[in-house]
Amino acid sequence: MMHEPGYGLWFFALLNAAIFIMFAFSFFKPQTARDWRSFGAFSAFLVALFAEMYGFPLTIFLLSGWLQTTYPGIDWFSHDAGHLPEMLFGWQANPHFGPFHILSFVFIGLGFWMISAAWRVLYHAQRSGRLATSGPYARVRHPQYVGFVLVLTGFLVQWPTLLTLAMYPVLIWMYVRLARAEERETRAAFGKEFDAYAASVPAFVPALRPTQDSTQ
Repeated sequence: MMHEPGYGLWFFALLNAAIFIMFAFSFFKPQTARDWRSFGAFSAFLVALFAEMYGFPLTIFLLSGWLQTTYPGIDWFSHDAGHLPEMLFGWQANPHFGPFHILSFVFIGLGFWMISAAWRVLYHAQRSGRLATSGPYARVRHPQYVGFVLVLTGFLVQWPTLLTLAMYPVLIWMYVRLARAEERETRAAFGKEFDAYAASVPAFVPALRPTQDSTQ
């Protein structure tokens, strides 16, 4: 099985993981120990994902009996079959142009945009000693964590695996805890200003319209 087309390519697994990790690093630019913990968990997710995408298809191997019995017309150890949503819903064309694959790119692109846009606002706010309330922060209090979750969701939609499915809720729980810790520190630093901001801007589900002045 290690010689099947598309698998056993550990160099490509490491290369893709490294590219996306460095790409995310260029957007997020972790500074504190908390930043590094969140970024490390995100990186572990990507390593696990690409290890199955190009290295060894553990999920396909573990589910192969059920998959081959239920869907006998599919070569489950071909690389394209790793796009499980397209396969399970009967997408007959190239899975890279399937609806789930396209949807995954929307999530991933939006997530990286949020991480990048939020970092710029936060950087300038921290340098001037003020609360970040403009740009993405005018719609949601934790846009960078929301961005990470969108990227993780995109990859999960594109290439779900048992390991990343198990990691996904753990990572979300971790981001929620980190966000709450940040809020305690921000409230201690800005007091009533943060309370007013938190009362009008949702924590994790972006508002459809800015609830703060996005031009600040």
